[in-house]
Amino acid sequence: MAKDLALVGAGYWGKNLARNFCEIGSLHTLCDSSEVILSGYGDDYAGVEKSTSLDEVLAHPEIRKIAIAAPAHLHYEMARAALLAGKDVYVEKPLCLDVAEGEELVRLADEHSRILMVGHLLQYHPCITRIQQLVESGELGKLQYITSNRLNLGKFRQEENALWSFAPHDISVILSLVGNQVPDEVRCVGGAYLTAGIADTTLSTFRFSDGVRGHVYVSWLNPFKEQKLTVVGSQGMVVFDDTRPWPEKLVIHRDYLTWAAGRTPTPNKADGEPIIVSEAEPLRQECLHFVQSCSERRSPKTNGREGLRVLQVLRAAHESLQHDGKVVSPSVGTAGRTLSYYAHPTAVIDKEATIGSGSKIWHFSHVMAQAELGERCNLGQNVVISSGVKLGSNVKVQNNVSIYTGIVIEDDVFLGPSCVLTNVTNPRSQVNRRNLYEATTIRRGATVGANATIICGVTLGRYCFVAAGAVVTKDVPDYALVRGNPARRSGWMSRHGHLLEFSSPGTSSQCRESGLTYQLTTESGVESVRCIDLPEEKQLPSTMVTGRTGYNELRRTTKAKSDNGCRTRLSRPD
Repeated sequence: MAKDLALVGAGYWGKNLARNFCEIGSLHTLCDSSEVILSGYGDDYAGVEKSTSLDEVLAHPEIRKIAIAAPAHLHYEMARAALLAGKDVYVEKPLCLDVAEGEELVRLADEHSRILMVGHLLQYHPCITRIQQLVESGELGKLQYITSNRLNLGKFRQEENALWSFAPHDISVILSLVGNQVPDEVRCVGGAYLTAGIADTTLSTFRFSDGVRGHVYVSWLNPFKEQKLTVVGSQGMVVFDDTRPWPEKLVIHRDYLTWAAGRTPTPNKADGEPIIVSEAEPLRQECLHFVQSCSERRSPKTNGREGLRVLQVLRAAHESLQHDGKVVSPSVGTAGRTLSYYAHPTAVIDKEATIGSGSKIWHFSHVMAQAELGERCNLGQNVVISSGVKLGSNVKVQNNVSIYTGIVIEDDVFLGPSCVLTNVTNPRSQVNRRNLYEATTIRRGATVGANATIICGVTLGRYCFVAAGAVVTKDVPDYALVRGNPARRSGWMSRHGHLLEFSSPGTSSQCRESGLTYQLTTESGVESVRCIDLPEEKQLPSTMVTGRTGYNELRRTTKAKSDNGCRTRLSRPD
């Protein structure tokens, strides 16, 4: 057997794959970003190379196969890079987290004639293989329903919920038993009891076009361990209990009922008949299957398309869970909208929020009702988008940022980690100022650095650059670089984020990355910059729409006491 496989991700689950690939003589390299993890592999891996660089592994001419056991959010990027490097790919479940990305991986595997296999381990269990044979042979009669319970106490996850952690294997098996069809309808309900936003228990139900039903109940908050699959047909039931010893794992109940006169069913409660299967480690069978599929250039049992079907059902179940059990089609979201964005299982998307195609919403983030995100937005961890907020397309919001009502963000804006955006000048807990939110506008292409603070009511100009830690108290012109507390202009920046040098008003400067030319002008003593190579900027006025000035003038000229005598009601400026 060729020793030409690299394992990427050698930690918690990767060590099991490493053992099996090593024992079958296929493991060439262990790759992990942690040198500590790599150093933990002892004498049994003396002949195995070790690397902390995925790029080096992909460039190695002797490595022809890549097995990926990294965190799920890295599966797409790693699998894509491996396929483009001409490698055959095994990726642990799930295939990836986004259906569109899964489709791309399947397409790339086809285009490059590469093997793509997903680690749906349960499909390689000898008992599951036997059940599939019973269904295919018709020995159970007409298939009616399938139920699976996967329960235990712990291991508690913080990065994914019980659905994504436990259910993929069971969904994979159920789809295989119904002829690899995707259900017409999916419902999922659950509860988060230990960590907000992370469901500890979920119950998913599936309805297939031929009337077969499926149920998957998963929980890591259960006092006993249960891994049980029950398949019910018109002429027999088969039960797979993976917690039982090998001779007792698989039991069939034949003729479990009789039909009395008048078509009344009567149960036959006889003990089930054990089905003896050959004992084998499922993970060893799975690893061998991948290596053999690569050698023989044949499609694996759990190939990319099979993984994509499971991903479609998982995404539908997750969407239903987010909407308290609403019926969802695996290819269509609630209210019939196409699921064209990705939301991490811990993210919360309120009803009536609008999410643009290609957007990604990561761990513990919350998009509230009536919020609107454009296409290709990326929200990092712990981001809050309040009701009524509008984000343009390709907006990047880094970790720990809250965008409050009254803030408008145009296309291509970058908000750095933990930057602060406000919407009330003089907040008081005792005084309700919800009708006094002040408008803050961040124009196209602007960058706000980490830990910067933007006082409400200002406008950040197009492609301006707010340095890390700056406190912005007034409008910032287009292309301006501001820093300090309070923030003051200290230079000019190009669209590509490079300093521009001007000798005097009327002179020009060229961006060293893009080659675009910018010109500094003065009007009424106010300096401004524009890009003279772009036609759309040639007619732009040098003055900007102000936020705070107009609003504060309105505050000074408008007096309207509320019932408590201390609140002024004003309309937000446009």
